[in-house]
Amino acid sequence: MTLPVQSNVKNKLLTMLPADDFRQIAPELTYVDLRRGTVLASVGDPIEHVYFLASGIGSLVTTTPSGLQAESGIFGYDGYLPTTAMADVELSSHDISVQLPGGAYQMTYNSFRKWMDTNRSFSKVVLRSIEAFSIQLAHTAVSNAVHDVDQRLARWLLMCHDRVSGNEIAITHLFISRMLAVRRPSVTTSLQTLEGNGFIKSERSLITIRNRPALQEFASDAYGRPEREYQRLMSDLF
Repeated sequence: MTLPVQSNVKNKLLTMLPADDFRQIAPELTYVDLRRGTVLASVGDPIEHVYFLASGIGSLVTTTPSGLQAESGIFGYDGYLPTTAMADVELSSHDISVQLPGGAYQMTYNSFRKWMDTNRSFSKVVLRSIEAFSIQLAHTAVSNAVHDVDQRLARWLLMCHDRVSGNEIAITHLFISRMLAVRRPSVTTSLQTLEGNGFIKSERSLITIRNRPALQEFASDAYGRPEREYQRLMSDLF
């Protein structure tokens, strides 16, 4: 098996590790391709693997007892999932699936727990990333409560754009409606608003970001704080 080389690794958490620490965990990392729709964890099921995304986007989805769903948070190459593994919990607390295909460095749950317990640098990076993610979750909850659909969609597109290479986001209106927990016609109307302002170009199953600064200005305070906090928390770790 060819071991991953840290300088070639795309996941931010893994690249933040001191070189000696990365070399220790490298033998337990396996690169895997992730197709759209791949289930990475399910509520109540044992966690078999932890994933450090190198590309693509994963969604943490919350489901009500009646079956209604909404996206609680998203991951890209900025983090890892499932987050439950950090707390030494063997069963997943969330449904997590791949919304944009990509790849990840996979580690068994037992290996993840071993390095959390024995490698201070590894645990420090993971714990900081969890704090950053908790801020994202809090701001998602606030945004869902106080912002209109247009701003929420702008925020969501900016967050996806942060985690993809290039300006294209291959996603359907139906999927967006499920993630934002709004009706599909509302998504279509909001996309038309954003496109009419020249922020994006919306085609079937594809959204292209055309003017990110303007889109970010439109999103206003719906976007930005979690992103700044991530930079603050994850900088100068070592």
